[in-house]
Amino acid sequence: MTDPVDVLVVGAGPTGLTLAAQLAAYGCRPRIIDRGLDRVHESRALAIQPRTLEVLAGLGVTDELVAAGRPAVHLRLHARGRSVEVPLFGVAGADTAYPYLLFLSQAETERVLVDRLAAAAITVERGVELVALEQQDESVLATLRHRDGREEQVRAGYVAGCDGAHSTVRAQAGIPFEGGSYPQTFVLADIEADGIEPGSVHAFLSGAGMMFFFPLGAPATWRLLTMRSPTDTTPPGAPVDLTEVQAIVDRCAGEPIRLRDPVWMTNFRLHHRAARTYRSGRVFLAGDAAHIHSPAGGQGMNTGIQDSVNLAWKLAAAVQGRGGADLLDTYDPERAPVGAAVLRFTDRAFSMATTTNPAVRWARTWVAPALIPLVFGPGAVRRYAFRTITQLAIRYEHSPLSVDGPGAPRRGPRAGDRLPDAPILHNGLQTTLHALTSAPGWHLLLAGPRSAWPDSLTTAAPVQVHHLSGALHRLGVGSSDAAQYLIRPDGYLGYRAGGTNVAGLMAYLRRWLG
Repeated sequence: MTDPVDVLVVGAGPTGLTLAAQLAAYGCRPRIIDRGLDRVHESRALAIQPRTLEVLAGLGVTDELVAAGRPAVHLRLHARGRSVEVPLFGVAGADTAYPYLLFLSQAETERVLVDRLAAAAITVERGVELVALEQQDESVLATLRHRDGREEQVRAGYVAGCDGAHSTVRAQAGIPFEGGSYPQTFVLADIEADGIEPGSVHAFLSGAGMMFFFPLGAPATWRLLTMRSPTDTTPPGAPVDLTEVQAIVDRCAGEPIRLRDPVWMTNFRLHHRAARTYRSGRVFLAGDAAHIHSPAGGQGMNTGIQDSVNLAWKLAAAVQGRGGADLLDTYDPERAPVGAAVLRFTDRAFSMATTTNPAVRWARTWVAPALIPLVFGPGAVRRYAFRTITQLAIRYEHSPLSVDGPGAPRRGPRAGDRLPDAPILHNGLQTTLHALTSAPGWHLLLAGPRSAWPDSLTTAAPVQVHHLSGALHRLGVGSSDAAQYLIRPDGYLGYRAGGTNVAGLMAYLRRWLG
């Protein structure tokens, strides 16, 4: 038996890589394995949402992702031979540094995360497969099989299943994966296309269904997503021929688009399933191992990455003897509702886009082109859609970790909400709330005169304390107000209160940080 490990991460896609990198940032030494011999080289998931860019900033990878990707804030909608440009993101006054959808090949996202792990002296062990799990009182005994057939037993404090829709971890833990499959067959292609205006997302609405061109850049200019005809019996595993894809595009587009130079093409089927629970004892699920759904809205990879960001700091606290079992108990009730909401949203959007119902097909072709620009026009509806799709609206208000203390401000974010970003004055210097709180760990924001706060707060390890001055409108605090905000390691408000009495804050710290 080899040396024990704190956390065994099974699966080295974006979810597993993020979890391992976050654990390393919190001082743990995870072991990460993947049965594949190499990381992906196709684009696969390609949309990175603003909230995902925010939560990855603490790892120091967001700037590299943005530099490598293609930001897009407009959708060009095509129907009945006409097109109209619809603003997607770029909402004025958005409380994020990333008010756009970033298009980047999953291969590049994984490369950046693998490089981050390498900088922490952690190597992904490829060609290593989990074959068995045995949960014990204080650990999990995992049996691994290497590419040469050798088997190895590893004792881990915890195991995280980030190993996709066919998760071995989930099966070994006995967690049901409930849901079903859609009947349609889809085509994905990374490809060149003549006749498409660069720089925007293109959506084609027709009675035949919907077709999308996403700006990719590399390894090809475009990612094409389209659906085969309901009468097409091509099996998902069949090879894709450029001629037949061109025929599908001709049927859906209604305007001349010429495809050429495909880098990668595949048929696939979609599923909608969710794990009954994200935790079984010392075993946890994240990403596609916990939930799979249609790609509508670009939610899948982003939800998995944010699963990992939620889980990592809780596992690290448990490994280091802080927080205890109660902290780990908050993972499932916080993230399972998010996964369920994403599944509902994507299922409804997918059904509208693919149904053969004559009335809905008529509405999709004739009503939607007129309605969508109104929905995404200026105003509250657009702001709501922006915050929902970008995952900035995710909140944990019902979590036991979310506590509003005495005199909490009536305006601004509440406990369980994401900390909004905004320019602030800190120690006389201009910065932003997210830049100030990006370092791994808990952060305490104290608004009001510095002399009003007890000196003992500056040594409330493992909490980093920041004194803020001036009006903090995003937090609902005026220039003469005193307030306290405890920010969780994943960027959500754990505790907030008004005034300078810190009794409630200290009780919260004892409860959750030991």
